[in-house]
Amino acid sequence: MKKLVVLLLSLVLLLGIVGCTTTENSSSNSGSENDESKEESKKVLKLNNGSEPTSFDPPIGFDSVSWNALNNLMEGMTRLDQDDQPQPAAAKEWELSDDGKTYTFHLRDAKWSNGEPVTAEDFEYAWKRLANPDTASPAAFLAYFIEGAEAFNTGEGSEEDMMVKAVDESTLEVQLESPVPYFPSLVSNPAFFPVHKDTVEADPEWHTEADTYVSNGPFKLTKWEHDSKFVFSKNENYWDVANVKLDEVDWAMVDDTNTEYQMYKTGELHTSDVPADLSEELFDNGQAQVEDQSGTYFYRFNLDMEPFQNENIRKAFAMAIDQQKIVEFVTKNEEKPAHGFVAYGFEDASGGDFREVGGDLVTTDANKAKELLEKGMEEEGYNELPNVTLTYNTSDAHKKIAETLQQMYKEVLGVNIDLANQEWNVFSDEQKQLKLQFSRSSFLADYGDPINFLESFQTGHSMNRTGWSSEEYDSLIQQAKEETDEAKRFELMHEAEALLFEEMPIFPIHFYNQVYLQNEDVTGIVRHPVGYMELKDAAIK
Repeated sequence: MKKLVVLLLSLVLLLGIVGCTTTENSSSNSGSENDESKEESKKVLKLNNGSEPTSFDPPIGFDSVSWNALNNLMEGMTRLDQDDQPQPAAAKEWELSDDGKTYTFHLRDAKWSNGEPVTAEDFEYAWKRLANPDTASPAAFLAYFIEGAEAFNTGEGSEEDMMVKAVDESTLEVQLESPVPYFPSLVSNPAFFPVHKDTVEADPEWHTEADTYVSNGPFKLTKWEHDSKFVFSKNENYWDVANVKLDEVDWAMVDDTNTEYQMYKTGELHTSDVPADLSEELFDNGQAQVEDQSGTYFYRFNLDMEPFQNENIRKAFAMAIDQQKIVEFVTKNEEKPAHGFVAYGFEDASGGDFREVGGDLVTTDANKAKELLEKGMEEEGYNELPNVTLTYNTSDAHKKIAETLQQMYKEVLGVNIDLANQEWNVFSDEQKQLKLQFSRSSFLADYGDPINFLESFQTGHSMNRTGWSSEEYDSLIQQAKEETDEAKRFELMHEAEALLFEEMPIFPIHFYNQVYLQNEDVTGIVRHPVGYMELKDAAIK
């Protein structure tokens, strides 16, 4: 009996020791397991930015490698909703005067990522900084709707002449040159984002590193490994943070579509462009998704460089290209070939589409192209055409189109052209400085009106980048901007576009659409046809 009691006591003691040991092990592991669980439960969206952003300073980062990211770091007075309509953002409401020329914005109680309040003074400072010639913003022209902004930007007026005024900490008053019904949409553009005045004035390089970046949007910049990747985290100081579903957005920088696609397949990215070689398969099996995008893929001639000072030579180079073949056999993403500059989707007063009414302004005609080349060479006294180099920014997609143009020029005109590629920031800078003889370009609409496409080619405009100048064209654009009769305004814009193609400083390839692959667990990403990617409502299951 004693032996049995001793045995039972021993078993109880042993079980107690085992129980304690198990409890201790569970306790000691729980911290790391919880940490891992938290890490796994983080909602992290993985995207590709293509290449290094030009700048995260709003008036400078006015390009396709900056604005999608900027649109989620910062927030303007308005933000476009899923129907592409402007909704209150930094502004909780606004009023418009009876004459349609004065907007009064009332700011909500919002904060910067550093915890300080977003004020009307921040907006006044930012909008005047956009127009300030010292800023040298390529987007400054967007401010020209504001009274006095163009004069300030061109050195013919002062900062005080620009009619943007912080009435008090939460009220901004803006006077326009003439009524602009789409102004609430326009100010959703990153060029009109506020900046934290004290930060900008204290550190001119504030926007170049994550540690010094101050934002007011749904996300904040928490890591930036230049030319490699950058990371956003949810901005806990954002006024609507409760409705931001993602914890983090990780952005890669990969400029090859096939590499991007492989990263998508292995789960390293949640979205991807569609490689041209796989487009038919991906469309057929329903993986490729297509949405509208208002923009044009095109090429620029530099009229300051031979041989493109000659109009007939420019026309020859334009008419030798077959846009239909390019979209069918090269890009393969169901784009529409472009035979004008303004894209489809802009309705005139009679309900007609601007592009359909305007018709085809440049067509493929091999025989005519040969005639025009001969005529142009004779006019310039050329026995042999000067060497031509077509330059594009580094991308496998741009390379394929450039190689196709090279082949078409050889077959149609008997002309050999050279190809060159440059990284985006170098390419963009040299194109702006008119150092490139013949180069690829893209235009994506900044706001929903045809004038946005056409204003780019005014004399001296920051987006012109061709050396082309026409007093008649400039006058038509100015008249269109001041015209309040919609039918007449559209007539003026059609005249301007026709003149653009009569002199041919550019020629188009295709109108953009948005073709992409997206992981089925990802929802809520909004891709605006006019505007930029929205991640505020994005979510991952």
